[in-house]
Amino acid sequence: MSSSYLQLEGIRKSFGSFQALSDIRLSIERGEFVCFLGPSGCGKTTLLRIIAGLEMQTSGRIEQAGRDISVLPPAERDYGIVFQSYALFPNLTVADNVAYGLVNRRQPKREIAQRVDELLKLVGLPGSGIKYPAQLSGGQQQRIALARALATKPGLLLLDEPLSALDALERVRLRQEIRSLQLKLGVTTIMVTHDQEEALSVADRIVVMNHGVIEQVGTPLQVYSEPATAFVADFIGKVNRLVAVADGSGMLHCGHLRLPWPAGWGAELPSGAAITLYMRPEDRVVEGLCDEHQHQCVGTVRRVDFLGGNCLAEMSVEGLADQPMHLQFSLNQMHDLGVREGATLRFALRADRLRAFVPAAA
Repeated sequence: MSSSYLQLEGIRKSFGSFQALSDIRLSIERGEFVCFLGPSGCGKTTLLRIIAGLEMQTSGRIEQAGRDISVLPPAERDYGIVFQSYALFPNLTVADNVAYGLVNRRQPKREIAQRVDELLKLVGLPGSGIKYPAQLSGGQQQRIALARALATKPGLLLLDEPLSALDALERVRLRQEIRSLQLKLGVTTIMVTHDQEEALSVADRIVVMNHGVIEQVGTPLQVYSEPATAFVADFIGKVNRLVAVADGSGMLHCGHLRLPWPAGWGAELPSGAAITLYMRPEDRVVEGLCDEHQHQCVGTVRRVDFLGGNCLAEMSVEGLADQPMHLQFSLNQMHDLGVREGATLRFALRADRLRAFVPAAA
């Protein structure tokens, strides 16, 4: 095993004939904030529960801080956990909820009271100890659940979709507070989420999962800009998928466009072989175009989706037949370039940003 704080080796989990996790191998460093990200049913919550000892893996080994915890019960593992549903005791005050783990460890009452006061200040709810959970908002209840999870000073903090029950503004506010708190305390943290924006904004590294396997592990910038698989390219952010054909001379034909092989791509495909190109909506040039710009296109705006600070325009592009493109524009660009339904726009593709994957059926 390595010197990482948390090491997973060959974790598998079966439920009857269903394989929920397949050979999961992952190292997490001390103090890291790692997000397990993926669609519903991908295995991310099952993996978190196995780390917590709430589920037992079918096979594989887990080591935390140099200690083999593979078969230890939850009570003998060093972690705090926060669930989506808050899981607070409604009949206990806020102070008693936060103190629950400390009372079970039979710590002196005076030390417990000091720790509770310290934690309530830490999560921004000083003086709320005498209240009951029902008197608090959802965001406040989740802050109390976080304080309870941190009460025993665990080495590992596990967050199981802790923000999904909150409204949009409260989610953004609380995720920022969780990240700030994690950095302040230096606690190693794993958060399960299906929200891409959430993972991209708070994680040091993201573990992208699908159908019980890890598709990619990387920084937010890496998984967004350098997807390792077609699934990651499709799942993270918005993307254009364009079918191209190899011409046998080191170039790709996508409609009337001749494009170079994407950076990092391996051996060239034989002439006539199909390949799928992935391009982010922002990877285009629309201002200051001149005749020297390569990979130029002319398109008509079919539809404009307003997204707040920017918009996404669906383009029907000349020479690309039935392959529409989506391009992203800021509000200023919308105004300056006249981006509206029916408008004709000239733009150039950023060929250096293209990613390529052989279609699954090829």
